[in-house]
Amino acid sequence: MVAMETPNTQTALVTGANKGLGLETARRLGTLGWKVFVGSRDEARGQAAVEKLAADGIDAVLVPLDVTSDESVAAAERLVRSHTDRLDVLVNNAGSPGAIVHPSKATVADLQPAFDVNVYGPVRVTHAFLPLLQAADNPRVVMVSSAAGSFAVVTDPTQAVSQMHELAYTTSKAALNMLTVRYAQAFPDIKFNVTTPGETSTGKFAATDMNQHRGQLTVTEGTDPFIRLATLDPDGPTGTFTDRLGPIAW
Repeated sequence: MVAMETPNTQTALVTGANKGLGLETARRLGTLGWKVFVGSRDEARGQAAVEKLAADGIDAVLVPLDVTSDESVAAAERLVRSHTDRLDVLVNNAGSPGAIVHPSKATVADLQPAFDVNVYGPVRVTHAFLPLLQAADNPRVVMVSSAAGSFAVVTDPTQAVSQMHELAYTTSKAALNMLTVRYAQAFPDIKFNVTTPGETSTGKFAATDMNQHRGQLTVTEGTDPFIRLATLDPDGPTGTFTDRLGPIAW
């Protein structure tokens, strides 16, 4: 028989949690005494991550999870439900940089993979886990986006992303930002917030595999806003867009 958590134990599912920002988010929530469900597309890497967390005394459960697959997400929901009757926090962290192709050459095929992970993935996972979230007293959903999805940032000539001529990543993250707002409006009892692992005003971002570790912030610093949003009180905000330093423009 699978042991259930106590009524006071907070539960969180983090997608893309086998490394980088996702793993650090799971670690930090786990050190607070939470039960963390480690979503990982690669089962072997996910198992290694869970073992690493367990070695630190964290209650971690591997959840094989490919956010681009309906079948995988449905199986993940069943697995999580076998451990808990509610989900307090969902962190939609899994992301893809997509193909960096100049708009003059970009095709739908170049955009599709980024949208599959960055847009349809969070919708697929959120939809599947809504009943478990709604069973929690203070459910929170953290959408991990990017300042590159901000119209204000992309149209600011002082921001490096304004000179990054591509379509996939920036448009998919802009779509994710809008999804977050629409979810927040539709579900006032669930806190839906979007964040980015960086400091928009300083141009700093977290060093991860996705950016070949070129960032100036550690994964711990990058996940500061993730943890802030994941641990919001019942009277906390919803429908916001923030980075490590605070609110940023849409």
